[in-house]
Amino acid sequence: MLKAYYKKYQLHFKFNALTSRGGMEVKNGYYLFITDGKSTGIGECSFIEGLSIDDLNGYEIALKELCNHIENNKKDSAPDLVRFPSINAGWEMAELDLFQNGSKILYKSGFTDGLAQIPINGLIWMGDRDFMLQQINQKLNDGFKCIKIKVGAINFEDEIMLLDFIRQKFPADTIEIRLDANGSFKEYDVLEKLEALSYFSIHSIEQPVKQGQLELMRKICTNSPIPVALDEELIDLRGVSKGELLEFIKPQYIILKPSLLGGFESCNQWIELATKYNIGWWATSALESNIGLNAIAQWVFTKSENVVQGLGTGGLYTHNVSSPLYISNGLLGYNPDTPWDTV
Repeated sequence: MLKAYYKKYQLHFKFNALTSRGGMEVKNGYYLFITDGKSTGIGECSFIEGLSIDDLNGYEIALKELCNHIENNKKDSAPDLVRFPSINAGWEMAELDLFQNGSKILYKSGFTDGLAQIPINGLIWMGDRDFMLQQINQKLNDGFKCIKIKVGAINFEDEIMLLDFIRQKFPADTIEIRLDANGSFKEYDVLEKLEALSYFSIHSIEQPVKQGQLELMRKICTNSPIPVALDEELIDLRGVSKGELLEFIKPQYIILKPSLLGGFESCNQWIELATKYNIGWWATSALESNIGLNAIAQWVFTKSENVVQGLGTGGLYTHNVSSPLYISNGLLGYNPDTPWDTV
């Protein structure tokens, strides 16, 4: 007989994490536990308020229904989690962990054996010019070869200055720059801004305009001097299928956030379609604690060993779950000799 239960958590950012959607001081979410009496699997149900499509008003009701379903083993009547992609992702993680006897080794590989690492980008959060410059210097000193800068919240000329600062010190063949606009650019000047940004040899820009403007996004992907990556566009499909979206817009890249897209199987479908349409991809964490970050890192390592991933969020919080994960010289690693803390 299986038992299932959940626990709410709240993590505190070390700083006011600012995006074009506003600032965040805390991160809320849930851990889902499934036990068979001998071992306990744990998954993380991680949503981002204002971005996830999860129905937060009915969230705990859905978790209770899922726990009841698991305990009663009603295989023919799985709960409908369409409105709760993060719960589905957490359920998938917990089952995978339970299958591995609660070891938190969901996908055994050279990564979990401590023999290989995952290249990741250094994330630069929005803020005033001095704060962003401080972060950039720190990431470069820490050995990152790829940095991702959130743009769209401060004066555009200041953002240009920051990019100029980087390129004066580091040409494109030494430091890769990715940008994330979080949908902040407007239709009337988006192509003009992309043209100005392209001067700095930008690898790609995520979600230049708000999601749901399919015709506009298609136009941007066709005409942008910078390769475009869809991010928020994948989270709320608004009546189109995955394949229809990619075939219509024809982006150069897609960004996969398993917690916001319904889990690993859903992301595997995105990868299959991206391969079909010759679209690149990488994965990013959705501000998970180290529980979810660990699962995502293990999954993505089995999919791609060389692409730079967006998995550098483990150090954002003042009291994250202590784990074998570590970052060194722009690489995310797993030390199997380091114990996990209790959740």
